[in-house]
Amino acid sequence: MTFDAINAWWWPLLFILVAGWLATDVWRFLGVYFGGRVAENSDAIVLVRCVATALVAAVIGNLVVFPSGALAETSLWLRLDATASGFAAYLFIRRSIVVGIVTAELILISGMFLAGDFNLPAPF
Repeated sequence: MTFDAINAWWWPLLFILVAGWLATDVWRFLGVYFGGRVAENSDAIVLVRCVATALVAAVIGNLVVFPSGALAETSLWLRLDATASGFAAYLFIRRSIVVGIVTAELILISGMFLAGDFNLPAPF
């Protein structure tokens, strides 16, 4: 069965719903089922945390080095500076994720304004 198998208006919606559910929820249910039985400091849980952290780091790295959309118009140095500054703020200000994200966003937006890369829509 493929995405183009049925020519009906509802088929793409059903296909995405079922494919999305099968790809994610089954693993979530298994994680909840087995997660309650595994000690929090066991090797299996440590491995799962390491893999999850590595995947998030890879996605962030991909967004910084190979961006798309409006972010692609900014310089690599600005993106790297915003990332490093956000991480430093996270480390030095109570390890707050919100502080790190807001710091990185402020530096990125400020750099875009200074470089003229950030175009505001006309008010009227």
